[in-house]
Amino acid sequence: MAMIYLPVSLLLFLLLLLLLPVIWFAVAVDVVRMAVAKLGFAPNIALLLLILVIIGSTINIPLYRTQSAIEVADDFTDLWLREFWGIPLRKIQRSTIVAVNVGGGVIPVILALYQFTQANVLAILLVTAIVTGVSYYAAKIVPGIGIQMHPLLAPFTAVISAMLINPILMSPHTAPVAFAGGVLGTLIGADLLHLQDIKAMSAGVLSIGGAGVFDGIALCGLFALLLS
Repeated sequence: MAMIYLPVSLLLFLLLLLLLPVIWFAVAVDVVRMAVAKLGFAPNIALLLLILVIIGSTINIPLYRTQSAIEVADDFTDLWLREFWGIPLRKIQRSTIVAVNVGGGVIPVILALYQFTQANVLAILLVTAIVTGVSYYAAKIVPGIGIQMHPLLAPFTAVISAMLINPILMSPHTAPVAFAGGVLGTLIGADLLHLQDIKAMSAGVLSIGGAGVFDGIALCGLFALLLS
């Protein structure tokens, strides 16, 4: 009689698939624990902070709504006929809701603003200004997707700037300065200064920090802490 059984390697593979979420969460907690320790927080706050970021990534707080008129054509023939006869294209009103994401925008910014009470204020402002300029010129607006920028560019800029500026200002805390300057610089340079350009290309909900834990603002702060 033939017997059917699963190879051991396949069983281990299936077990690994089942354990992947647990492994990912454990690694994420360790990474966040190392990061928040550099900000002066107790390590046990890492789990709470990670949970808040994950839950907050599903929440968008509306700020305001904008209205804009765009020209459209029903099809290629309609577009060709209008162009041929010089008839203006039909205009429709398009609405865009500008919102801020709690996990990817609000929480990192609150943590960054808190560093003004823990580190050298002038150092944070200078790093923020440098990261803002780099982020503004490096960020690319992709229609239908949003803002794209290399995820390590802003953190590296923040860390290098903090390491150069801190000794000049005799500021002993590099990590808080790099974190605050990286988060605020990315928010201002990549998001806020490009807000009008994005609104002109998109409709629906425009969420600042809208990808939660995978957004450039949150990742910039995390990478800046780990690199410093």
